[in-house]
This record gives sequence, C-alpha cells and structure tokens, in this order.
Amino acid sequence: MRTLPLCSSSIFLSTPIAVLISLSVLQALAMDRHLGPHFQIPAGSIPVIVLVTTSIFLTIFDRFLFPTWEKLIGHNVTPFKRIGVGHVLTFIGLGVAALVESKRLNEVRDRDGFRISVLWLVPHLVLIGIGEAFHFPGQVSLYYQEFPTSLKSVSTALTWLAIAISFYVSTALIDLVRKTTSWLPNDINQGRIDKFYWVFAVVGVVNFGYYLLCVWFYKRKVGNKVVDHGASNAFNK
Repeated sequence: MRTLPLCSSSIFLSTPIAVLISLSVLQALAMDRHLGPHFQIPAGSIPVIVLVTTSIFLTIFDRFLFPTWEKLIGHNVTPFKRIGVGHVLTFIGLGVAALVESKRLNEVRDRDGFRISVLWLVPHLVLIGIGEAFHFPGQVSLYYQEFPTSLKSVSTALTWLAIAISFYVSTALIDLVRKTTSWLPNDINQGRIDKFYWVFAVVGVVNFGYYLLCVWFYKRKVGNKVVDHGASNAFNK
C-alpha cells in the first residue's frame, strides 16, 4: 500500500507522454516529411523515435553511466533519483514540444501554409525517450525492492499497469479537450496543440512536486524497521 502514492504519480507522468505520442503523429502529417527527393518518412513511425532513444540510452546508462557513477561516488544511482530525473526531463520535453508546435503554427500562418521539417519533432521526442530510460527502470527497481517477498513477481507488473491506465486517461483527456475547447480541431493548423502541451508541462511540474511529497512520506522497510525519508535526503537513499 505504501507504493500506491508513488504509483499514482507515475500515472500522471505517463499520461502526458501518451498524449504527446498520439499528437506527434498528427503533427507529422501536417509537416514536411521528405528526406531527399525520393523518401518520405511515414507519419506513424515518428513515435518510434521515443522507443529507439529509450533503448539506446538504457544501454548507455547500464554499461557506462551508472558504473562510472558508482566508481566515482561510491554508490549506485537509486530508483528515487532515476524516477526524479525522468520527471524533470519529461516536463522539459513537453515545454520544448510546445515551443516547436508554436513555431510550426506561426510558419503555417505567416508563410501561407508553409510546412516545416518533421525533424523539428526529434529534439523533444529524444528528451522524452531519455526520460523514459531513467524513470521506467527506476520504477521497476523501486517496486521490486519494496514489495514483500511473496509479491515480488507481481511488483514488476505495477509499472505496466500504470502505463496502461495512463493511455486510457490520455484518450479521455483528448476527447474532453476536443469537446470543450478549440485546441484540437480536425485541421490542427487551425488549433492550438501548443497550449495543450503547455498545460501538460505545468501538470508535469506539479506532479514532480507531488512525487517529492510522496517520497517525503514514503515509508521504506529496512529489515524489520520502517523509516520515513525526508525530502531533503529522499534522493540520497
């Protein structure tokens, strides 16, 4: 039960990512996807950038960064730190996504339908992918460590459950925004997806604060004792 608040923060972390992945396909359809005169990037393949980035950086972290950190500092990077860095990179990525979409809309309106290159989507998708490489294994590791021995085989499923819930929530949010605002019309060139991203960036900052609060009150079992971690040293455990 002590992991439920942390799990809820991961739902609010994954929901903006799910929204971003869905909307990036729509953005790609409204952008110049040509690489040279003969090849056009399929719009549906754009979210793969997140997956590829996550896979690459998982390898870099596991083989180089974390072992080097352990040698220099004397201890490994903890799950709390990994998740925290993932939070920060995610809301930064959402901010960058909002700026890119704002630029795209300005170019469309100021230059009579001009389409900027789809490669403008790469930076924030890479940031999101790096954030995933931090917080996803951090969550799996944390739940595995903190669950009782009899439930350790179930603990790893908690992260996937949070991700599944976040995709359902993201779908509901997109439907809600379409019904209550003009941000997501059928023609996204007439919409304001950038405002949608800014809202989620702010939500990401608030959720990071909520995560720190969860860490503050989180009771971690050490042997037969249960201790509270204060926010000042939560990332040093």
